[in-house]
Amino acid sequence: MNPVTHAQLDWDDQGRPHSRVFDDVYFSDQSGLEETRYVFLQQNRLQERFAALPAGGRLVIGETGFGTGLNFLCAWQLFEQHAVAGARLHFVSVEKYPLSPVDLQRALALWPELAPFAEQLLAQYIAIHQGFQRLVLDNGRVTLTLLIGDALEQLPQLDAQIDAWFLDGFAPAKNPEMWTAELFAELARLAAPGSTISTFTSTGWVRRLINAAGFKMKRTPGIGHKWEILRGEFLGWPAETPAPVAAKPWFARPPAHNGKRHALVIGGGLAGCASAASLAARGWQVSLLERHDGLAQEASGNPQGVLYLKLSAHGTALSQMIVSGFGHTRRLLEHLQRGVDWDGCGVLQLGFNAKEAERQAKLAEAFAPALLQLLDRDQAQIRAGVGLEHGGLFFPEGGWVHPPALCQWQASQPGIEVHAHHDVLELRKVGAQWQAWDGDRLLASAPVVVLAGAAEVKRFAASAELPLKRIRGQITRLPQTADSQALATVVCAEGYVAPARLGEHTLGASFDFNNDDLTPTAAEHAGNLELLQEISPDLAQRLHAADLAADTLEGRAAFRCTSPDYLPIVGPLADTLAFARAYDVLRKDARHTPQATCPWLDGLYLNSGHGSRGLITAPLSGELLAAWLDNEPLPLPRSVAEACHPNRFAVRALVRSNVAKTAP
Repeated sequence: MNPVTHAQLDWDDQGRPHSRVFDDVYFSDQSGLEETRYVFLQQNRLQERFAALPAGGRLVIGETGFGTGLNFLCAWQLFEQHAVAGARLHFVSVEKYPLSPVDLQRALALWPELAPFAEQLLAQYIAIHQGFQRLVLDNGRVTLTLLIGDALEQLPQLDAQIDAWFLDGFAPAKNPEMWTAELFAELARLAAPGSTISTFTSTGWVRRLINAAGFKMKRTPGIGHKWEILRGEFLGWPAETPAPVAAKPWFARPPAHNGKRHALVIGGGLAGCASAASLAARGWQVSLLERHDGLAQEASGNPQGVLYLKLSAHGTALSQMIVSGFGHTRRLLEHLQRGVDWDGCGVLQLGFNAKEAERQAKLAEAFAPALLQLLDRDQAQIRAGVGLEHGGLFFPEGGWVHPPALCQWQASQPGIEVHAHHDVLELRKVGAQWQAWDGDRLLASAPVVVLAGAAEVKRFAASAELPLKRIRGQITRLPQTADSQALATVVCAEGYVAPARLGEHTLGASFDFNNDDLTPTAAEHAGNLELLQEISPDLAQRLHAADLAADTLEGRAAFRCTSPDYLPIVGPLADTLAFARAYDVLRKDARHTPQATCPWLDGLYLNSGHGSRGLITAPLSGELLAAWLDNEPLPLPRSVAEACHPNRFAVRALVRSNVAKTAP
């Protein structure tokens, strides 16, 4: 993985930004606003298309080169002026060198009339790191998905149908990599039927390459010092060009839901509340069913959870999920009360042995300092405010979260009804409706159900075979002392300790694979105190840990729910037996892809298996789930969405049965 660097800018005497890397301007030196509106909005007929959207309708715009966000803000302003309430705008843009927040604010200050939109963008322009970054704006009416990195690395991973393309890289002579046949083929792959496209350039070879990809381009009069520009429509994939590789049927999208937009979400923890919020933002009516007397009563109920990023330098699916999920959660937290509901105090992961120190050194080479910084022992102690035995990795945008506050905020969104004391023991499909039953009592029914109850999803026949396992974890609550107030950041080693919230530090957490009893034990409190001693003997002394009797300490225990590959399980569910029959050929030939349609269980979805990373993976998984259901651009690379898909286990089981038969 290559660390993403911010754009390197110079500013002219009019306050306009200029790229040092490409030696080019970001927008017209005459009138950037007029040019954007003419070249991109007018040529793509966006005003009439926005006005024609029905309530619940959506238009998806794709862009090459986010730059200062000027095109996005102008499109958003036009959408706000002409689209009906209930319509949605989805904007997807790729950017190799994102502006820093300070530079973005300076650039957007040039356009006072866009200030109401720019302010919302700037408020969410946080933790923008490599890969896919999802920003939810205007209470979910507008969604911005930034693909941070090289266009030909990011766009092939995008799963979307683009209605209008803005082709806005730097000029072809300055940045030829953004004007290639390979890139135009990606635009064609992603283009919806009838998709439109426009660009400020009229260069002949650019027009010919775009035409060859399946678009029909024509020159049209320009604006300002541009004599001509290009606009066009997508006619279809060229017959003489090999078609793009289709998604394997078990990962292809189920048929879009066209019925009543009502969903049951079973489980009121992080995964359930995130799923409910993402659906509600898209106009769904959501019944959130929770078996306890309130939300976040199990693993999501700890007083403090950590935005903990365990990454890989090799860009694994899990690592990509974590970077994208971290950014998404970090932006959501801006809606909560800092200091009580969360605190962006940073997270320090200690390099507590040689192997961990080596891993951290590789990560520091793979990621930009805005995400993580390698600190020696002295630097780490200054950051933490307490004595430490080791240096480590510091995540300046990390911190702690009170998970129940995040759950409550998500579940309070318009369109969500919370039903406590609703313990769903059985699901029945009757006609087009899924019915939730508690013994002889019908609790609720809807055409769509999301199972989000951690390992409890195994009680339902459709998800009973999923390889979810429960791991008991116990945290210890330690009263703050005058000396422990010095702790300035979350510090992690084998366990973690957070700065105090409401006078108490959270210390944890134990791992117990064999205990099903959730009564806190003195033994695990003692084990947590040992973890504290390993993290910081100085902090242990400040907290008078040696004087604390384990059997007098308070805390709570809960079950984490994890999968064998540590990725969450998110997506539509299939009929297990029918799946095995449809793809039985995989037992004989794992490389063969049968074209049989996947036997989906219509309207049944899952969001589970988040382990100890739920704060980072569950909210973005809610967006992923909503994208599956609403047939919209996925918020993650296609390969990551497939790696999280429930069907992955059924496919592996079929392939393994072949390996088992042929093994000597």
